[in-house]
Amino acid sequence: METDWEAYGWERLADGVGRRRLPGWDATVGLVLGTRAVLLYDTGSTLAEGAELRAQVAALTGGRKVTHIALSHPHFDHVLGTAAFAGAEVFGAVGSDDLMNGARARRELYEDAVRQGVDPRTAAEATDLLVAPRHLVTGEWTLDLGGRQVLLANVGPGHTGHDLALCVPGSREVVFCGDLVEESGEPQAGPDAIPSRWPDALDRLLALGGEEAVYVPGHGATVDAAFVRAQRGELAHRFGVA
Repeated sequence: METDWEAYGWERLADGVGRRRLPGWDATVGLVLGTRAVLLYDTGSTLAEGAELRAQVAALTGGRKVTHIALSHPHFDHVLGTAAFAGAEVFGAVGSDDLMNGARARRELYEDAVRQGVDPRTAAEATDLLVAPRHLVTGEWTLDLGGRQVLLANVGPGHTGHDLALCVPGSREVVFCGDLVEESGEPQAGPDAIPSRWPDALDRLLALGGEEAVYVPGHGATVDAAFVRAQRGELAHRFGVA
């Protein structure tokens, strides 16, 4: 009998696939269970949040550990909890490793976290222990989790220069979009966004998932292909992209 995801604050999306909307910035964390491996998509905004996620995954799975982590993009609310998962194999879009290993980028992550309300000591601890991806995705990368294969796809740039999506096949495919798609507010385009390429990134997401997929935004409720297509049109209009 499958664990009651909702009892632990998670939303079940498919057999062995779920997500949690974290408090504060409503950022999504995804979870995919295989027979041999456990994949987490994003890790939260602090080490404490990462540790809480680690404990929840163990409770959901009968004590199993997260073995693989995929980081959607290098923003504080999606990556600062990674150090809480010792031994996990960390994946990211190519170039995100250089960015996250750089002193300037770490400083910017720290400053962004503090500006958004994270305690300075908490932010400093997380950025000091920041874990950059070791496995870099240039196009697509298939992971075998045991009885289930998932696809990591470097579909950006768009929201940032390093946007990584996660596609989970099934009777209805589940596509974790990161902040390329947002439902709870207008998509945010910070200084590291590449607006001219963002609509193309959403076209690639739609091609991967198809019309029947469940699309999981980086922030907000799950959406369908029509929502993603409409947001693509809005972004193209907003940034003057054909």
